[in-house]
Parts: sequence; C-alpha cells; structure tokens
Amino acid sequence: MTQEEWGQLQATLERTVGKNNYLNWIKPLSFAGVSDGVATFHVPTNFMGTYVSDNFGDLLLHQIAAADSDVRRVRFTVPSGGAPRQAPAAPAPDAPAPEAEPAAAAPRDEALHGAPLDARFRFDTFVVGKPNELAHAAARRVAEGGAVTFNPLFLYGGVGLGKTHLMHAIAWELRETRPELNVLYLSAEQFMYRFIQALREKKMIDFKELFRSVDVLMVDDVQFIAGKDSTQEEFFHTFNALVDGQKQIIISGDRSPGEIKHLEDRIKSRLQCGLVVDLHPTDYELRLGILQSKVEQHRALYPDLRLEPGVLEFLALRISTNVRVLEGALTRLFAFASLVGRTIDMDLAQDCLADILRASERKVTVEEIQRKVSEHYNIRLSDLIGPKRVRSLARPRQVAMYLAKQLTARSLPEIGRSFGGRDHTTVMHGVKRIEELRAADSQIAEDLEILRRALEG
Repeated sequence: MTQEEWGQLQATLERTVGKNNYLNWIKPLSFAGVSDGVATFHVPTNFMGTYVSDNFGDLLLHQIAAADSDVRRVRFTVPSGGAPRQAPAAPAPDAPAPEAEPAAAAPRDEALHGAPLDARFRFDTFVVGKPNELAHAAARRVAEGGAVTFNPLFLYGGVGLGKTHLMHAIAWELRETRPELNVLYLSAEQFMYRFIQALREKKMIDFKELFRSVDVLMVDDVQFIAGKDSTQEEFFHTFNALVDGQKQIIISGDRSPGEIKHLEDRIKSRLQCGLVVDLHPTDYELRLGILQSKVEQHRALYPDLRLEPGVLEFLALRISTNVRVLEGALTRLFAFASLVGRTIDMDLAQDCLADILRASERKVTVEEIQRKVSEHYNIRLSDLIGPKRVRSLARPRQVAMYLAKQLTARSLPEIGRSFGGRDHTTVMHGVKRIEELRAADSQIAEDLEILRRALEG
C-alpha cells in the first residue's frame, strides 16, 4: 500500500467510524509502510497505539487488505530516539496488547483520552434548568482547570439526564483551554479492563504510573466496578494518590455513592467527601428548552419544513422520563416529515411517534410499587403488606403507600385494601407522615426519588 492509497482509504474510514472517532484516533496515525505483510503506523503515544489496536485494529486490517492483499497484519509503533517502540500487532491474538506509556512520557501538548469524546457534548449545547443547574455550575467550575474546594465531583442521576454530556463538556473545555494538562476520561468498565490487562501482562507499575500521573481523572458509570474486589482495591489507591497529589477527579454514577450496592464502604466514604450532585429528572420547562434548542439544529438540515405551534409543548408534556428519548422523538419527527413532505403538526406527531407516546403512558400499579419498595429496603413483600407494625417495616410500608397515592389513580380505600385490608385512615396517616419526613429527612427524600425513577423509568 502506498501513501496515496492510505490517503484515499482515510476518507472511507471517516465515513465508517464517524467524524469524531476519525479525528481522535485515525487521523493522527502516520503510515510508515508495508514490510513482510505487516502495515506499520507511527502513533504519538503507546496509549494511542493500544486504543487503536483494541478498537479499530480489525477494521484497519480489513480495509487495508482490501487495497493490498499482501497485508496480513497491522502494527503501531511510537518513534523514540529513532528506534520505534512497538504496540501489538492487530489482530494477532497471541500477541498481548501493550500497556500504555506513563502519562508523563506523553507529549504535554496532547491530552490523554481513554475514550473518544462526543463533539456534540459541549457546554454550549447543554440546556440548563432548575433540575441540573447545580451540576452545570459545578462542572463549569472544574472545567476552569484551577484548584477547587471540592474533590471529587460526583454526578449522579438516571439515564439521559446529562451526566455524560457534562463530563465530555469538561474534557473538551480543558483540552482547549488548558492543553498542558493530562486529562484522562474513560468508563469504569475500561478502567477494569486495563487493570486486568496489566495484571495479566505483569505491567502493574506502568498501569499505576499512568493513572497516578494524570492531572484530571474522569470515570463514567462507577457503579460498574461494584462487587469487583480487585478492581475496587486499585481504584481506591488510585483515588487516594490523586487526591493527595491535589489532582481533580470527576466521577459519575446512576445513583448516589451510598446507594450503590456492593461498592466498598471506604470507596463510598471517599466519593462522599467531595461534592455529590444529583441531576434530577427534567421538568417541563427544561424539556421544552431542550426541544427548542434541538429544533434549531434540525432546521439547518431541513430548512423547508414547517413546524406548527403546540407540537413542542405536546412532546415536552408527554415524554417526561428520558431526554434521549425526547431528542430521538424529535429527530424521527423531522426525518419522517421530510420523507413524506408534510408539515409537522399534531396529527403527524401522534402518528409518527405512536409507540413512544404509548410507552410514556405506562401506568404504575400498586403491586409494582410494593415489589420495588420491598427490594429497595431488603424486606419480604409478605412483611410489607402483612400485619407486623415494627418500625423496620412500618416506614417502608408508609413509603409504599405514599408512592401509591402519588403515582397511581387508586383511592385511599383501594390502596388500604392492597396493604392487607388496612383502613383508609391508616393510608392517610402514612402519606402525611412521609410528606413531613420528606422535607426533614434527606435519606427519605433520596429513597423516594430513587424509587420514583425506578418505577417511572
């Protein structure tokens, strides 16, 4: 394969892997030539060589072999004093992948990224409202790159509420305004994979040096390492080393640290020592703002389409649990209207999005509430609805009654009958008691929020 053929091949690769992946991982590759059936590429760091080998090695080999049938392998090398240091050949299964170079050995003008950043996820595309304004402000503060009074920053919330968006936005901002910093963003699953790989290849020193030499460590979906003892052990020591070195840590999870089952107590304690911020489910005004922002992007693609008044308000009201579903519904609506050549009105919205709207209308039952509350508090369902009145059962029972009143259309007598034939005044008392505790007890408030999300999700 020649340099000219490689240049032509890059256009195909960009279409295949997407612009963001291409710019982050394929474009930096420098084609060094083919020898003995091996296509060699120079990469800036062994870290990049490892990532490209693991994630794009097979694709590169397939595309290159189609252009040059003599190529049977690809490899990635880092020039160092004229003698390249090699990353593994892909896809040779018998050759172990190389461990990343310590971050200190990487050029300081190139930020490290364990996973590609999504170009759409920046601060200027994040719609701010009351449910997420604290999380946005905290993320902005960390993105300034200076010392902060809270470390770590822990963002948590359900699917589609903006955790990953904010983490990518922080990484983009630091990459552009503080290029001298080494920023490492990756998922907890990737952290575990690299840890296991380092153990297998006896390269734990390199692993430790890499993760302890970053300036900003960002780990997404930390709940993934819960229950994985060895990974938690290494994560704990990495966390401590970075905090002691006054390096910033940003973590995300699907729930607060204290609610992540099978996560070690010492890790929960470390995570709770910083700023823990909940991204609440979106309210109507925020959902409408998100839709209005997305409409401007769609108008650039479909400038001739007409959008009737009231459609966005209808969608913001009806699709309330997940921003990704909301954005996907709008994308489908614009694409469908373009294909059939129709104005986007209420009739089109209801026809085109019938399945999404039906799913959003799912009714919660008292039985579902009882089952979820029993699981959450780790008690038997029979005890929850049974006659026992001990405090360890009475409080979860009142929580379940409160949620049944809030999330279903059942009357107080009907709810009482579902709880072992209790009188409606008992239900009324339980609901009132939880309303009082919700304002005074942060743990009860958090339990209610977690359960409501689980039931409505």
